[in-house]
Amino acid sequence: MRPVDLIPKEERAGARRPMRGGPLAYIVIGALVAALVGLSVLVVTGNQISDSKAEIVQLEEQTAAAEAKARELDAYTQFHSVREQRTATIVSLADSRFDWERVMRELSLVLPSDVWLTNLTGSASPAVTPDGGGGVGLRASIAGPALEIVGCATGQDAVAGFVQTLKEIDGVTRVGVQVSALGGGGGSSESGSEVASNCQTRKFIAQFQIAVAFDAAPIAPETGVPGAEAAPAPEATATATSTEGEGEG
Repeated sequence: MRPVDLIPKEERAGARRPMRGGPLAYIVIGALVAALVGLSVLVVTGNQISDSKAEIVQLEEQTAAAEAKARELDAYTQFHSVREQRTATIVSLADSRFDWERVMRELSLVLPSDVWLTNLTGSASPAVTPDGGGGVGLRASIAGPALEIVGCATGQDAVAGFVQTLKEIDGVTRVGVQVSALGGGGGSSESGSEVASNCQTRKFIAQFQIAVAFDAAPIAPETGVPGAEAAPAPEATATATSTEGEGEG
């Protein structure tokens, strides 16, 4: 006889026991696993975002602290800048300083006895116009330090000798004669002299206007080009005019 198993299939034990839930159980388990993975990813991402926000906050705090420190040191930075500017100004003034005391001393030593001055002006640049200046037109063509000399001499030969003497002063590069004119007496200058004087008391006395240039000296800061060399100017020619013959008294 053929044996018959009377145990219901769902109660049977063994490898061939059929599933009670069917494929639905696998679907549910897969969904749960997917949800768990998604939740884990969400948690990890949230943690990363929180860490990034915390790092941003920390960096902002460090930036604010650095800016505050920089503001505290700003006063020292400004002081350092002012110090450098003042040092540069002092160096510029020292480099462009001209030894007027030496020039005046040498001029007093070489001044001839037959020449006397009525106006003597020294300036570092043409832009400097001291009150009571000599008014010698040739001064405008000299970029650096120069002397403006106005005076009288006992004749044109004395003026020429004085010009040669001025060239012996240390640092003088050129001497220009604006005008050298004999007078007719009366106590005033002729031939277009811009500076009146009473030194021409005789017909043979010549009044002169002379510009003495120191082109090799540093140009003063007022000119705007410290340390530059002066541009060469055309040599002045002496103009001698006479209303009477020289030697008349």
